[in-house]
Amino acid sequence: MTKKYKIAFMPGDGIGNDVLEAARIVIDEGTDFNAEFIPGDIGWVFWEKEGDALPERTVEMLKETDAALFGAITSKPNVPGYRSPIVRLRQIFNLYSNMRPCKAYEGNPLNYRDDLDLVVFRENTEGLYAGIEFYDTTELQDVKVFKKFDQKKTTVSCRVFTEEGCRRIVKKGFEYAKKNNYPTVTLVHKANVIRATDGMFLRVADEVAKDYPDIEVWKQNIDAMCMQLIKNPQNYGVIVTTNMFGDIVSDLTAQLVGGLGFAASASTSDSFALFEPTHGSAPKYTGQYKVNPIAAILSTMLMFDWLGETEMAKKLEEAIKINLKEGKVRTYDLGGSSSTLDVAKDIVRIMNK
Repeated sequence: MTKKYKIAFMPGDGIGNDVLEAARIVIDEGTDFNAEFIPGDIGWVFWEKEGDALPERTVEMLKETDAALFGAITSKPNVPGYRSPIVRLRQIFNLYSNMRPCKAYEGNPLNYRDDLDLVVFRENTEGLYAGIEFYDTTELQDVKVFKKFDQKKTTVSCRVFTEEGCRRIVKKGFEYAKKNNYPTVTLVHKANVIRATDGMFLRVADEVAKDYPDIEVWKQNIDAMCMQLIKNPQNYGVIVTTNMFGDIVSDLTAQLVGGLGFAASASTSDSFALFEPTHGSAPKYTGQYKVNPIAAILSTMLMFDWLGETEMAKKLEEAIKINLKEGKVRTYDLGGSSSTLDVAKDIVRIMNK
């Protein structure tokens, strides 16, 4: 029996409930993970009820837990006062590193290639997601460059970088590459155009890279990177980039290995972590138990690994591999007709052999 953990359990909106139910089946019936799962209120329903998609009680609860499992969120644009609760959580808990592994598992008919094993490290708290925005430029008229704009017809979103923010995400990527024997780290940027912020990112990355002489450093413009990930994705291992670019690139890499149904993520600080599939809430499928739960189950695997339960993580990944290789129990996106929970139960069957 493992040590007892406190795990925040936050299904959120839509199919978040379906896929986290599947994850709990795998945890409860396929492992000896000893945990108290503490439910957390988060999501669109709480915005509608309380005017807050991330109630303060949820924030306080999270402070008492070891890690969090999260499902999905419904975010609607152009709603005055609304801000994504997940973005807020990243900033409140300083979850600066977002790691998104993309691995091609044998038997997945949606693999772009069968030899892909890459990991995207995305800075998670700064950049355009810092939330510093102006809906007009009235407050900015003392800044010379804004004087030429019509105050009421100009909006501004600030791309904010700090040296500390750049250094810690780059270091995360290099440390992961060193630990897991990846020969290269690719830095994705657009410094030829976005010179101040991406210029800082590359400058700091060069400083960090000096501590890892055995790892080859590649630098790639974001547009060229997207092309290369379609042309030669097998050439890449660890990719480190900034917040918005990481959001975009990680969805592209997810599609190379089957789509968002396989896209797990770990958002971590130096002391806390939140694990979630990167897909949305897909409201039209809510409660139908139709969608692929593997991203949520892989996120559970990442949680096990982060907590130091490495053997449990390996056993779970091996069961996922066997489920995909056998190809008997799979959801509609893989050409099957099995339910979300059927997949979870099949993974449990394999784990309990």
